Parts: sequence; structure tokens; C-alpha cells
Amino acid sequence: MPAPGRGPPTAADPSRRAVRPAGVGAGCWTVRVDVTGVDADAARARLLEQRAEAADRLASLGAARTDVVDAARGSNVDDEHDPEGTTIAFERAQLEALAADAVRRLAEVDAALARLDAGTYGVCAVGGEPIDADRLAARPTATTCVRHA
Repeated sequence: MPAPGRGPPTAADPSRRAVRPAGVGAGCWTVRVDVTGVDADAARARLLEQRAEAADRLASLGAARTDVVDAARGSNVDDEHDPEGTTIAFERAQLEALAADAVRRLAEVDAALARLDAGTYGVCAVGGEPIDADRLAARPTATTCVRHA
């Protein structure tokens, strides 16, 4: 009898889908759990929407940073001592931080899409149990269940 988590699906546990990775010999199985309550097509649509929003945000932040830098170029403004407003350095740093956040968001969404393709989307990365559908609806890029968050 194979060890738990190994071998083909059984009648007792039809949610298991055994996959033998390419180049791996007999007896070595990776089990993918089809998580109930997760609509893969809806999850993919949500993730692609979030990816498009993050990519648009990143593009607009890049343009805004270029505008700030171009506006400061050639001007003889001592904005470091201007009590009236923010400095150009502050504005650039703020835009860079927002752009870094958009890049992080893109990476999270891409990782979630990869998990969806691999059949591991909705499975807690720590404990291996299913992530609640409500958590995934609220945070589609979640990698852990609430217990392990």
C-alpha cells in the first residue's frame, strides 16, 4: 500500500489527482488536491483583472515619475528649503515606493496564476489544507489559510 499522499486517486478520496512529474520513475507521485468551492475560471478572471490593474498602475507611476524628474530638470528651484510644499526628492521617493508596491503586486498575482496552472491554487503553503473560499474571494493571491496567516 502506498504511503499517504502517494499513488493514484482512490474511490475513498476522489478529490486527489495523482500526477507523475516528467522524468520521475514509478512510485513517485505528486498529489494535487482539487479544492472544492474554488471556481478556477472565476479565480483566473479575478487574478487577470488584478494583474491588469497593477500593470496599469505601474505604467502610470513610471510616467508620473518621469514628469516629476523632467519638471525639475533645468529649474533652479531650492525646494529643500521651501516651506510651501513637498520636495521633489520626496515626490520621487513616494512614486518609487508606490511603483515597488505595484511590482510586488504583479509578482503575487503571477505566482497565484502559476499555482492555478499547477493545480495548487487554494492550498495552504504551510499546512497543505484548503484555503477557505471566502479568504480567496477577499484576497485572491493568498498563499496560506487564516490559521497560518
